[in-house]
Amino acid sequence: MMLKPARLLLALIAVVAAPVFAQNVATVNGKAIPAAKVDQMVKQVVAQGQQPDSPQLREMVKKELIGREVLLQEASKQGYGNKPEVKSAIDNAAQSITINAMLADYVKKNPVKDAEIQAEYDKYKAAVGDKEYHSRHILVATEQEAKDIIAKLKAGGKFEELAKVSKDGSANNGGDLGWMTPAKLVKPFADAMVALKPGAITETPVKTEFGYHVIKLEESRATKLPALAEVKGQVSEALQQKKIAAYRDELIKKAKVQ
Repeated sequence: MMLKPARLLLALIAVVAAPVFAQNVATVNGKAIPAAKVDQMVKQVVAQGQQPDSPQLREMVKKELIGREVLLQEASKQGYGNKPEVKSAIDNAAQSITINAMLADYVKKNPVKDAEIQAEYDKYKAAVGDKEYHSRHILVATEQEAKDIIAKLKAGGKFEELAKVSKDGSANNGGDLGWMTPAKLVKPFADAMVALKPGAITETPVKTEFGYHVIKLEESRATKLPALAEVKGQVSEALQQKKIAAYRDELIKKAKVQ
């Protein structure tokens, strides 16, 4: 059976138009919302581990996109797109998206290697050292004050009581500084602390940029460091950020900045 010319034309239009309509999940006041946009948002949600792909998720995303389009059209109708502060915010967002896309590609092409992670971990271990120390101190402004405190301690005074005059936050805790590695302390303090035996105090005041210290070593122990496997992700991230910073600095050096 032959179709009449008019019907044949309609049939052809339907065949040609079908894929076009299939590419859109909805139209809002004539503005199409592409199915690809739903796919992209679903992919993001799934990648973030929030939900698995499902018809329910896709329907929820579709409604979200329709709601956004309705609000965007209304905002445009009210002229918000022409406001200077909105244009500036859009420009900043576009810059960030573009830069982040480039840097993500740079990271893919310049991944952090296991050897780099191992070297950074070894450097950290060396800097921290193999021992940590539990100490107390009394910080005062003058050398004479420190000498007087040392004399009182030798005469039987209690360190925790005398520490109440310390000019820092440890005064309320008997001068207790907790467990620390020498690398976290200023050098004169660290050197004096590691030279002490457990239970001993410094014979002379220790001068630092903060004032004069009287130091007591409570005890020491082997440093408890996390295994490389536990911190590998953090180390890799830190090295990745260093690479990005170096790349940025290299580009800045090459740029003509006036």
